Amino acid sequence: MDQPVSYFGAGPAKLPQPVLQQAAAAILNFEENGLSILELPHRSRAFKNILEEANALVNELCGLDGAFEILWLQGGGRLQFAMLPANFLGHDQQAGYIDSGHWAAEALDTARLYGAALVSSSAKAQHYRQLPAWPQNLPASLRYLHVTPNNTIYGTQWAALPDTGSLPLVADLSSDIFSRPRHYAGLSMFYAVAQKNLGPAGVTLVAIRKDFLQRPARALPPYLDYCAHVAAGGILNTLPVFPIYVCLLYLRWLKARGLEGQLLENSQKAALVYEAIDNSRYFRCPIAPADRSLMNVVFRGEEPETERLFAAYCRAEGLQGLEGHRSAGGFRASLYNGVSLQEAQKLALAIQNFKPETI
Repeated sequence: MDQPVSYFGAGPAKLPQPVLQQAAAAILNFEENGLSILELPHRSRAFKNILEEANALVNELCGLDGAFEILWLQGGGRLQFAMLPANFLGHDQQAGYIDSGHWAAEALDTARLYGAALVSSSAKAQHYRQLPAWPQNLPASLRYLHVTPNNTIYGTQWAALPDTGSLPLVADLSSDIFSRPRHYAGLSMFYAVAQKNLGPAGVTLVAIRKDFLQRPARALPPYLDYCAHVAAGGILNTLPVFPIYVCLLYLRWLKARGLEGQLLENSQKAALVYEAIDNSRYFRCPIAPADRSLMNVVFRGEEPETERLFAAYCRAEGLQGLEGHRSAGGFRASLYNGVSLQEAQKLALAIQNFKPETI
């Protein structure tokens, strides 16, 4: 192509350029020790240093005050959908799930294999085009309440999560972790796949409050047992060294920016794109402004031909990764932490300048 590519894919997502440059250098020679980071043994002192620094940065950025066990696991979000109820939900117990979108619904369906997973609130009847009402008067017997604050496919997001009191709150933060300051320490557990706001695919961050962690509700293989991972110092098996190292580089980058600064830039990026859509004759966003996500901006063309022409126009302008999820269609601009303000401006300008009659 004649111009740089601006990538808005939903995951694996764009990584910050400084992170890519440092990771590329480490592939050839990690810390001038003659080894590639791809060759680094997972039980070496060098990797333990990586793990310890990454854990310390998660603890610092999230304000956890050492009250959480931090793990880096494989298997993506789907494994966490299963590990959570396998460890914490007995067959005769109940857990609440807020059904805010596709991935929240998949977590709910998986939990039902282990115990009574109840729909505490849902936006399914509204086709997930708005946030469900926050549940009230939940049963005191619930083991936990599970929420997915950001809906990547349909483009809704909770800016803040209400206090659930003594009821443990578990959050799937895969698509908005570190995108804004949150009261992370108020959660009992949170998890996030790395390939959106934290690093490359292949590793998932899991943080569990120590006073929530307990022996699993049923007999499990060691890999599925959170306590077994903690007892092994987070290195129960061969960890994905390179993805965790890239996450460390990303965490250093985030620390330098600060989460308040990251929220400011993310808000600016989203405002630019939403304003361009709302002022366009050719596009519309189906999400009410109060529920709109800063991370995933969804929009549709007024006509199918408009969408076809805009897709071709974007390719010519070096704008990639804008296709909507296969279940939703249209367009989706994922404005994760690695997407720059300049790239968001470029997309907003393309929406403003697009005129199907001239193509």
